[in-house]
Amino acid sequence: MPGEFIPISAFIGLTIIISLFFWFRYRARSDLQATVRTAIQQGQELSPEIVDRLGQPRRYKDQDLRLALIWLAVAVGLGLCGFFVPDPSGEAFNAMLAFAAFPLCIGIAYVIMWRFASREQ
Repeated sequence: MPGEFIPISAFIGLTIIISLFFWFRYRARSDLQATVRTAIQQGQELSPEIVDRLGQPRRYKDQDLRLALIWLAVAVGLGLCGFFVPDPSGEAFNAMLAFAAFPLCIGIAYVIMWRFASREQ
């Protein structure tokens, strides 16, 4: 019976994390709209450039490289986790390498995007 709670708690934890991500994003946008609304009510004029910059997140020139390094580090961490699990059959290592293949591919894709993207901003 206690072993059944492990996958249930994993899904509940994942649901809570995703919900918090969307809630905080909603709060940030709501606060931004309240700030713009207050500025307009006080009579301050907002230029189209300011409104355009407020609506779009700022993108750094090396953001793809940063994301690539994070995903590659996750893949290496998963591989090392499987390596250090005491399993004489080697199944844990193979399973963790299989899981590490996904973040590895995402990291490689970000490296490719960083390499071919223009860095002028």
